[in-house]
Amino acid sequence: MAGRVILIGYRGTGKSTVGRLVASRLGWDFADADEYLESAAGRSIAEVFASEGEAGFRDRESAVLSQLCGRDRLVIATGGGAVLRPANRTLLRSAGFVAWLTASPAVLWDRLRADPASGRRRPNLTPAGGLDEVRTLLAARTPLYAELADFACDTETLSPHAAADAILTAWRTWRTGSHCRSCSGAAGPSSSA
Repeated sequence: MAGRVILIGYRGTGKSTVGRLVASRLGWDFADADEYLESAAGRSIAEVFASEGEAGFRDRESAVLSQLCGRDRLVIATGGGAVLRPANRTLLRSAGFVAWLTASPAVLWDRLRADPASGRRRPNLTPAGGLDEVRTLLAARTPLYAELADFACDTETLSPHAAADAILTAWRTWRTGSHCRSCSGAAGPSSSA
C-alpha cells in the first residue's frame, strides 16, 4: 500500500498546518504542493497566473503532483484546485490515502482574511472575490473533493492537533482495508457545502 497521505480541500482548511503535524507524527516528509510549485517556478502563484493564465498554472500544478506522488513516506498538502483536472484526481486516488479537510465558507473567508500572505500569493479566481468567491468555488469543488476522499475531517470544529489525530486514526483504519468517511463528532462531507 502506498506510503502517502494526501490532503485535499479548499484553501484555508488547514492542509499545510495539519499536514506538517501528520508528517511529524509519522516520521515522514511533508510537501506543500503550492510552495513546491512556487519554488520550481521562481515566483508566486499570483505571478504564474498573471504570466501563464490558469491553464499554465494548472499544467505546472499537475507536473508537481506527479513528482510528489512518485515519492514515498510523504504527506502532501495539495492546492485547493488540484482536484479540478480528472487526471489529477486519478493520480491522487491511486497515490495513497486522501483526506479531505472541510470548513464552512464563512470560516474559510475569515481564515483567509486573517492570513496576509494568502492575498499576496494567490489571485482571485472569480470576478466577485471575497466570500462570494469562496462560496462559488466551494460549491463547484465539493463534489470533486467528495468523490476523491477516503476520509473527511471538519477542521472548523477541531484543533490542528485533533484533526491530525483523526486523520492518522482514519489512515490506520484505511491501511487495514476498512473505510472511515468522517471524523467522529464532525459533520463530514455533507456539511461542507
